[in-house]
Amino acid sequence: MGLRIADFPGAGLIGRQIAWSRRNVGRHLSPRRLWRLLRRRPADDGDAPVRLRRGIGFWISHAPATMRALVRADEMWLSVLAAFVGAAAGFCVIGMSAITQWMHQVLFNIGPHDRLSSQVEVGLGAALLVPTLGGLVLGLSGLALARWWPQRTIDAIEANALHGGRMSMNASLVVVAQTMLSNGVGASVGLEAGYTQIGAALASRAGRSFRVRRNDLRLLVGCGAAAAIAAAFNAPLAGAFYAFELVIGTYTLAALAPVIIASIVAVSISRALMPHEFVFDLRLPLVIEPVNYAPILVLGVVCALAGIVIMRGVTVTEEVFRKSGVPVWLRPAIGGLAVGMLALVTPQVLSAGHGALQVDIDAPFTLGALLMLIVLKSLASAISLGSGFRGGLFFASLFLGALVGKAFAAALASVTAVYAMPSVVAALVGMSALAVAIVGGPLTMAFLALETTGSLPLTVAVLAASVVSSLTVRRTFGYSFATWRFHLRGEAIRSAVDIGWMRNLTVGRMMRRELRTVRSDTQLASFRRDFPLGLTDRVVVVDDSGKYAGIVLVAEAHTPTKRAADKSTGTVVDLLHNPDDMLSPQMTIKEAVALFETVEADALAVVDGFESRRVIGLLTEQYALRRYSEELERRRRELSGE
Repeated sequence: MGLRIADFPGAGLIGRQIAWSRRNVGRHLSPRRLWRLLRRRPADDGDAPVRLRRGIGFWISHAPATMRALVRADEMWLSVLAAFVGAAAGFCVIGMSAITQWMHQVLFNIGPHDRLSSQVEVGLGAALLVPTLGGLVLGLSGLALARWWPQRTIDAIEANALHGGRMSMNASLVVVAQTMLSNGVGASVGLEAGYTQIGAALASRAGRSFRVRRNDLRLLVGCGAAAAIAAAFNAPLAGAFYAFELVIGTYTLAALAPVIIASIVAVSISRALMPHEFVFDLRLPLVIEPVNYAPILVLGVVCALAGIVIMRGVTVTEEVFRKSGVPVWLRPAIGGLAVGMLALVTPQVLSAGHGALQVDIDAPFTLGALLMLIVLKSLASAISLGSGFRGGLFFASLFLGALVGKAFAAALASVTAVYAMPSVVAALVGMSALAVAIVGGPLTMAFLALETTGSLPLTVAVLAASVVSSLTVRRTFGYSFATWRFHLRGEAIRSAVDIGWMRNLTVGRMMRRELRTVRSDTQLASFRRDFPLGLTDRVVVVDDSGKYAGIVLVAEAHTPTKRAADKSTGTVVDLLHNPDDMLSPQMTIKEAVALFETVEADALAVVDGFESRRVIGLLTEQYALRRYSEELERRRRELSGE
């Protein structure tokens, strides 16, 4: 089966050669065979290739077109592009981490190998002034951006769900800068949102440069996000399944190779250039006793409820700031001051909590101390995000989950010794379960636990708690933190599964523009003469001013009914259907199908506006349902990898 020349925009002779080779050789070409064919071009009659002398200048000038054609020709070359995306994401993760660590050293006077959240104490001036002044800088810069560059940022999940993987690089760089500033001044947010934003944006830019197809572009965005998470946590499998579960929305064998390659390349670069610290050196039990699985499942439910409270807390904090009347640009400064005051109690509330997690996960704490840390860190995260700092809750949810797990184990040990379980096991299980509740992705967290601890029994326990946590959140709340933010904004997004095609498939694209209309004062006898049976099924009626008045069925006009029995002198007004039911060209196919079902009509007129009511087309329910079914089948085939 051949491809059109337009399938290779800008490729010129190379595009035509690949089209010829696919018609005569097949779709899947080996690299050697493809290179040979690229050195030939179709003859004028298009029947066979002929040699063409080409110098080095020709190949240099056509190199971009050649690479675009190669990437579109075979999925192997798409995997090569994914490897470069993974490398770029790995370098970005290293750079962002180094810059924020340098900011912590300069602003809070800590050592080059120290973590901010692991400090015993922070100076009074640094704790209060740095987050406050940093919030003021963030607020003023946001005010300037809103005035001179008002552009809404699209993250990887929204881009894949609604926009076919298209992301703005400039807007993503703004998010990265704001995230680094927020984390660098001590706000209780993580860098993971910035990591995935820049990784996915780089992948989107690369995919658009190579003019890949919509589905391939979405896959590349997933590769960029996977590489970023893999490099951040030194966990290629966790990064890959983060992409499958949260950014791509599904798992297919066709997507496995590019995503895995991008993750492995990013982790390799991260390990080579910067020693990674997200590896736990803990004493774990060789087996998890069956009696411990009951409290593990209960812990999954507890973490789910805690995650819901945290997500609600962020929303409540935003609402409090919104109703307070404080200017938007001043809110981060106030939030920074509040976080600084909490840091005077314990510096563990500052930043994402990498250092605090390393210290706390195996440290002995009383139940009261654990509960205090949970409350303070939750408040700091809610205040930071609610006041306007940029960042994510990925690592904060890991830290809070570890604290919740240790508190649960301590409370269980004080009640009964039968179901008591090791504190370190409860911490790791709670860490994953709470992260699933807030971020999503039970397999992501299971692989993260496996790659960071190397314990298979612990991984099984983590997976059990993560599944329970995910089910509890879905049944009681229905959203992860990312999709909850979309819901608050009015977007009906539950995952990264592509629903953008539904918005692109509008009534304006489906309607039939060629249609005849009649005036509402047309006599029935004239109508029957002008529209005999078999000519058309229905005719749109307009009034004297050209506005939509209704639809007349031709068969009904030729068959006397109670509405127009023997009214040869009547007008078509007596036979009007759906005079107040109309479609607009901006309606999506889902909205159109819902309207058809509501008014029980077989066809509806399309008007340019509900005020002007000027008829511009006609859409039938049969055609709309057929197009809807075709698109659903196409997406099903894409999801299944057929």
